[in-house]
Amino acid sequence: MELYELTAHELHELLLKGETSSAEIVEAVFGRIDEVEASIKAYVTLRREEALEEARGVDERLARGEKLGPLAGIPVAIKDNICTRGVPTTCSSKILRNFLPPYDATVVERLKREGAVIIGKTNMDEFAMGSSTENSGFFTTRNPRDLDRVPGGSSGGSAAAVAANETIVALGSDTGGSIRQPASLCGIVGMKPTYGCVSRYGLIAFASSLDQIGPMTKDVRDCAIVLNAIAGHDPRDSTSVDMAYPDYTNFLVPDIKGIKIGVPKEYFSEGIDSDVREAVERALKLLEEMGAILVDVSLPHSEYALATYYLVATAEASSNLARYDGVRYGHRAEAADSVAMMKETRREGFGPEVKRRIMLGTYALSSGYYDAYYLKALKVRTLLIRDFERAFEKCDCIASPTSPTVAFKIGEKVDDPLSMYLSDIYTITANLAALPGISVPCGTGKDGLPVGLQLLGKHFDEGMVLRVAYAFEEAAKSWRG
Repeated sequence: MELYELTAHELHELLLKGETSSAEIVEAVFGRIDEVEASIKAYVTLRREEALEEARGVDERLARGEKLGPLAGIPVAIKDNICTRGVPTTCSSKILRNFLPPYDATVVERLKREGAVIIGKTNMDEFAMGSSTENSGFFTTRNPRDLDRVPGGSSGGSAAAVAANETIVALGSDTGGSIRQPASLCGIVGMKPTYGCVSRYGLIAFASSLDQIGPMTKDVRDCAIVLNAIAGHDPRDSTSVDMAYPDYTNFLVPDIKGIKIGVPKEYFSEGIDSDVREAVERALKLLEEMGAILVDVSLPHSEYALATYYLVATAEASSNLARYDGVRYGHRAEAADSVAMMKETRREGFGPEVKRRIMLGTYALSSGYYDAYYLKALKVRTLLIRDFERAFEKCDCIASPTSPTVAFKIGEKVDDPLSMYLSDIYTITANLAALPGISVPCGTGKDGLPVGLQLLGKHFDEGMVLRVAYAFEEAAKSWRG
């Protein structure tokens, strides 16, 4: 196998044995980027020279006999809504095309502290608003499994980069499924941690009560390794939880005998493709054969989740994106006066999906409509949280499809926002309830395209989610596709 095809933990072993170097790994990954990036379009920015210099620094530390962590010298791609000091961070939006952050996000600081090599910033739906990466202000990323299809979104660039071996691991952000859904469509592992588990300091906000940064990797072990690096309390993020965080790799055991896995009937009803249902039901059967106990659970308010999400998320987006006014940073239009300048800046800088969501959110928060829409959505959000609390009284984790379909064709849903929004129907509830969730490949559907199994856990029970995902991954290696 080529170096770029290996996982982070496999490469770490080679580094420790002296069988390769970080510089060789980074050069191999950039060689792969040179080979396929023109057709995939996963990146908006690359750091070739800087990354090679950092890799040589890791090699020097190895030569001195320093003890290095599992991510030292490993190439990492960063979604382009996560701040990187001195490296463009655009949110794939024209309004931030030339923005250079003066600081690193906490997760980037922690990766650098581990010795990870940041190789570039990945394409995304503009301001993380989308499910296909077709809403990027620059270009559409393509699915490495079928170049005529989307990679999912909004972390489509990160998912495609991992799936195409253009990086070893990546970071994404998940507001309503933006890590898990593209992971499912590209056939990789993607995890959304519990809200408050990973610092949001330096993550450019879409919806502040929903956003969470997480790993996108080739296997579950790498997912746990990256989570170890980025999880933990951060005093600069008031929503970051101050608690003892475990070593997540300790949960990677193949034994799930006696673990109760809830199967929500609402997630297997109308709207799911038959081949996706078959792949997930096959995965559930395997989990049962491994000793897990399948339990029927109900999430009765799930039918209201999509409407609730698109009121809460757009309202928060309307507030968060008000700062892009052409005055302090980002794009600034030429105009006769300040009011005209702000209007023209936002007209030129924001794409149609971002404008749509700002208008929806502003309307929901406006006088006379706040109680009818936004306040009601907050009440339904509470009901969704209670649904999960009751379900978890009967089970240890919940299993479902990640996405109701396999990757759809580029352009297929771009003119039908509701159909596009339904791509996240199984993932948004975890964000509304602040739960941890993971998508792990569980086979293929039509045209041999990947299907993802979603596992949701109790608050801060990432260990259980990783344990079940790892055990399933090990048992399913022979047939998952």
